[in-house]
Amino acid sequence: MEAKIQAKIYDQKGKEAGKIDLPAKVFSAKWRADLVHQVVEGMRSNKRAGTADTKDRGEVRGGGKKPWKQKGTGRARHGSIRSPIWVGGGVTHGPLSEKNYKRKISKKMRAQALFSVLSKKLKDKEILFVDSLALTETKTKKAVEVMKNLSKASGWRPLANSKKPRVLVALSDRSEVTEKSFRNLPQLEIVFLKNINPLDVLKYQYLLIENGEESVKFLESRGA
Repeated sequence: MEAKIQAKIYDQKGKEAGKIDLPAKVFSAKWRADLVHQVVEGMRSNKRAGTADTKDRGEVRGGGKKPWKQKGTGRARHGSIRSPIWVGGGVTHGPLSEKNYKRKISKKMRAQALFSVLSKKLKDKEILFVDSLALTETKTKKAVEVMKNLSKASGWRPLANSKKPRVLVALSDRSEVTEKSFRNLPQLEIVFLKNINPLDVLKYQYLLIENGEESVKFLESRGA
């Protein structure tokens, strides 16, 4: 049986609402820098549009006639204005849209990389669990109050003060009221737990996970 580790779970007032058991395979995994690097670089590569394209000297317009005769002009010899050394000429070794940047990342690799990142975040005290972020009405003022409460409880100053995105908020379910209330806070970036990945988690210093118990169960199932 896998060993369990525990973490505190807070409510919107910043008060401790209980404790949550965390599976060791998700939150106590070994840090594997090589695997994390491979998965993150693969995800970045898969995001590339691959639309950059340049024309070589055989594709640009003009150049059917020699610019001037070979000898007698006192100027350097040139055979075509399509030459890469001419303004408006072809490009040498430029990007081509036919290049495929896609990389295959297996489900198991992605899950193990995510577990490795989550474990490091937990060890560095950069993960906070909250029972719910759901609000009854769309109010940024209320969202600010919640963040200030959680900031006091966790000691995470960026939750309340940062002007740059420093906290990744993983919502368990879609809620228009919650999203609209929290998305105006500059220190937060909102994602849904089902879409969480190593690239997003590493991009931000802190991770705030809503609906701790259900979220942990979902994360554990990803490694099945």
